[in-house]
Amino acid sequence: MFISTTELEKIVNDSNLILIDARSFQEYSKGHITNAVNLDLFSFHWIDTSQDGISSFNQQFTKIFSRVGVSEEKKVIFYDDVSGMLAARGVWLLEYLSHHNVSMLDGGFIKWKNEERTWDTIPVANMYANFSAKPNPKVLAGFEYVLDNLDKITILDARSKEEFDGKLVRAARGGHIPTSTNIDYTENISKDGTLKNNEELSKLYQMSKDAEIVTYCQGAYRAANTFLALKKIGFTNVKVYLGSWGEWGNKPELPIE
Repeated sequence: MFISTTELEKIVNDSNLILIDARSFQEYSKGHITNAVNLDLFSFHWIDTSQDGISSFNQQFTKIFSRVGVSEEKKVIFYDDVSGMLAARGVWLLEYLSHHNVSMLDGGFIKWKNEERTWDTIPVANMYANFSAKPNPKVLAGFEYVLDNLDKITILDARSKEEFDGKLVRAARGGHIPTSTNIDYTENISKDGTLKNNEELSKLYQMSKDAEIVTYCQGAYRAANTFLALKKIGFTNVKVYLGSWGEWGNKPELPIE
């Protein structure tokens, strides 16, 4: 799920590689890794995890990934400034859609530039492909699943402490999902922008490797970063709650703490 800057440099011109800059177009146009296309993943929030909502989500992202050239034989690498939430969201999305040949650039564009590797400012045109998605419910949770399993799953809130405590309110209600534990996703990232090593992450996440874990945040971006951190250190049963607090906090019938 992770690739180093050194490893990426060796394959950056490979015709079977789709390199995706997940930042805004404004950031992308100021400088991006050579051959990278732009897909501003922060533009695609989704807070409806009803059955119909997830079906529409699947259809939309099948089209989106087709438009940037993702197909079965392609290797896909996402990056943002650091090993952050946007690239993680991309990796998690393709894992969910069963395209497993996908990685995040560890350290992101900042590390790439600091190492004086080649980059460009000229936009790269998308190459359309016919992406065949096979949604995998084992890595995505909706609000009904979380509600029905509150006493069975380990829920990790990847937001800030202020959001978790309800002091910073970004929905109709503030607070957090009952039984959840708060570990801010920024704790996953080292000072140099890479993901922390396994020893450091294992100290952060000391629950049983056999636990079923559901991560969430405001919109399932930070939660995706925690998903990758947990997978890195050997957790196998991890889901991202797609709707996250953007959905849960706006549904008055759902319990909060």
